[in-house]
Amino acid sequence: MSYGGGYRGRRSGHYDSRRDDRRPPETESQKLRNLILKFGEGSEFHPSSELPVIAQALRAGFAQNAPGIVEGFRMAIIEQPYKTLYLAALLTLLSSKSTAQTEGSNSDPAQVVFDELCKSFQTTLDKLEWRQIRLYTHFFACLTLSKAVSPSSFLDLLQSFLVVLDEPGVSYERLHAAAACAGEGLMRAGPALYSFNPIAVDAIISTINSSGEPHAPQRTISRPILDPNPLVLPEADVYLTSLVGALTSLRDKSFEALPECLPQPHTLFPEPTKLLDIPPSLVPPEEIDFDRAVDEELKRKELMPAISIRMFGNDVTPDPSSPAGFMIRSGLSDVINIFEVNRKECARILLEMPRWFVWGTFRGKSSNFVRAYLTASSPQTIVYYFALVTDLCKLSPQTVGPAVGKSFRKLYAFLGNGLDVEISRRYCEWFAMHMSNFGFNWVWKEWIPDLELPLYHPKRVFIRRVIALEIRLAYYDRILKTLPEPFTTLEARCIPDEAPGPEFEYENQQHPYYEPAQSLLNLIRGRSQIEEVVQFAESMRSNLSETVTLADGATSDSVVRSITMQILLHVGSRSFSHFLNAIERYLPLLRSLGSDPQDKLDFLNAAASFWHRNGQMIGIVFDKLMQYQIVDPTDIIGWCFDNAERRKRDDDGTGSPGTLSFREWDLVKAALDKAIGRVAIAQNRVQLLRKEEEEAKAKLTAGQTRVDDDGMEVDTNGVGRAVFENLNTALKARSILTREQKAALARILDGFVSSLVLQATVGQLDTLKPGHWDLREQWTQAQWQYWETFGWYRHFCRNYLAQLKSYTVTLESGPLAKATVTGDRAAAGTLMMSVWNVALGRGHS
Repeated sequence: MSYGGGYRGRRSGHYDSRRDDRRPPETESQKLRNLILKFGEGSEFHPSSELPVIAQALRAGFAQNAPGIVEGFRMAIIEQPYKTLYLAALLTLLSSKSTAQTEGSNSDPAQVVFDELCKSFQTTLDKLEWRQIRLYTHFFACLTLSKAVSPSSFLDLLQSFLVVLDEPGVSYERLHAAAACAGEGLMRAGPALYSFNPIAVDAIISTINSSGEPHAPQRTISRPILDPNPLVLPEADVYLTSLVGALTSLRDKSFEALPECLPQPHTLFPEPTKLLDIPPSLVPPEEIDFDRAVDEELKRKELMPAISIRMFGNDVTPDPSSPAGFMIRSGLSDVINIFEVNRKECARILLEMPRWFVWGTFRGKSSNFVRAYLTASSPQTIVYYFALVTDLCKLSPQTVGPAVGKSFRKLYAFLGNGLDVEISRRYCEWFAMHMSNFGFNWVWKEWIPDLELPLYHPKRVFIRRVIALEIRLAYYDRILKTLPEPFTTLEARCIPDEAPGPEFEYENQQHPYYEPAQSLLNLIRGRSQIEEVVQFAESMRSNLSETVTLADGATSDSVVRSITMQILLHVGSRSFSHFLNAIERYLPLLRSLGSDPQDKLDFLNAAASFWHRNGQMIGIVFDKLMQYQIVDPTDIIGWCFDNAERRKRDDDGTGSPGTLSFREWDLVKAALDKAIGRVAIAQNRVQLLRKEEEEAKAKLTAGQTRVDDDGMEVDTNGVGRAVFENLNTALKARSILTREQKAALARILDGFVSSLVLQATVGQLDTLKPGHWDLREQWTQAQWQYWETFGWYRHFCRNYLAQLKSYTVTLESGPLAKATVTGDRAAAGTLMMSVWNVALGRGHS
């Protein structure tokens, strides 16, 4: 079959001989390896004629270059999965009658390559590298389809994955990965396996179908849209559900053929002369290492059911539960995941994916590649997806651009119709970043009628958030010019009345603290010695109450802390480096002004007041204060939940006390991530020192030791004692940081309880009751605020599930105990506990 039309190869472009001169010439082994990696990338691809030529070249050079050929197959399998069917056909050709044995060699190239690939597969299996395991399984499935691998050995491989599904207490991550290997392998080898053993095939589908049942309740808090009305709920994609649906559809037709979107190159060539057998293998158990680095746990945190939004119908994007739809989505996802390291190459390959499917599958439109990967937990960094869409638009603006615009409008329509707040946040960031890459051009007038909605309606929150992000990415005046007049009025409250900047309240000569503040400012600007500045601050603290009248509730200590923090920020407001220099130089000054929780709140209040028009700078300052240990993560979390006055001054309007906005959640998340990250660093340190301790013990056993003056056995270099002392210190540090992490989690839960239970009203509670969604057009501002805070609680429970599980008993007996209330507020507590129990896999929400 031919795949023509507009292909631009990787090496296309102007030939530069000087560039080639700088590269060493390719060896014969490298040429054969690249022959495998680059086949099919010409302007025309004819597998019936090209693959036999490649197979003959590989066979001719196999005796001297076997390692390079094996490496070419291995790399293509795990880095170019869109070629897997053709790779299987190529390996099959190596053992067919049409390519006779190499003269003077008794080895069978196909057997040698296959044996080496089986060894490589076993290595990935031992390391539990699930993506590579799944892609190798795809390759073996295609070999089974082409009758190069025995159905019995491949069936044994699939059944080894099913064993994982029956493991007691298996995590969703491991279950999901094993089910994907078994199900996707069956989908590709179904015709061969079903004719060989239909009973076993039915058993595989049944086992995969039932494997997700223990985690089914967790889908309720992973769903991207919380609207129980089936008439308005967009279809959501749950991976296992889609996989079982596609398999069932194929089974109902007795696996007569592959999904219609897949080419069948194996039918173009003779059958192989011999059957290959996959060696028996078992999936190793997942090791439980309590000293494993926490950052690794974060990278591969226990997943909840993966659910994504279906924004368009089956006439635009394929049904993910159909065989063809599942294959297409799976193929695109693999390319996106593999090429995260090179998004421009990823964009190029995505636009050329039609050549690797049956001609006509995509109806010649690149827009089918555009999908929003908006799940509860994204596999890659969100910015990568945003940048990838931008590159797709630049490569094919006529087709991808309109598709992106349709996606923006579709997601906007979901706002106020149950769209999860975390997905709304990602949507804001995607929209703003995309606008910054294309001149901030958008048809804002479409959304003018929405300015009549309540201030905290998700659409108005989105508009304010996007404009704030656009200002961050450009300039205030420039963004102002892109907006229609209705968005720029004070009544609309979409844009701040001034450009984001600092506000040093003590520069006003009418301020009661102006004179002492100016004196301290002059000392700091003059880079006075730290001792002199500390001494002046102490004298100012003792004299302040005698010279000026303090505001209600203020103390001389709190005033000095506020003045000092704002002065350091004022001196450092010229640039980020100025800010860091000022803070680092006068850290002893800040530490001398107090260290109890109330003292730290004074620092945070002063910083937030100084940068109240710039939420980004508040986050930066708070992060640095945590880094320099002026404040703790728990201090910031408490500040976010408790400081109602600051909420009334933020750029989102007059938020009621207890309401958690986008800005506040960003600060809470940053503080919690800081606490978790510190535990990760401490855990890594402990792990490293334990290895050194084991080495020291091994030397002790080998007799390479001596006894020091204190009777301590150390090695001949005297490092044994140092290792022991360092390990003891690291263990203590880890213990302290772990308590800090637990305290941060508890403080967040306590804040949510206060917000959702203690400040709830009966009217707000009705917001989240089934059947009340038909009345959402009548919701008040308070109800929408309650909805947003509940959304962040829901996201907190699923996003930090791994950490919450570690402290379940403490958290349930502490902050969550307050959720057990009676009266009108009981419904809020019941709802919180329901979400909590579902996140932990205990029941339904």
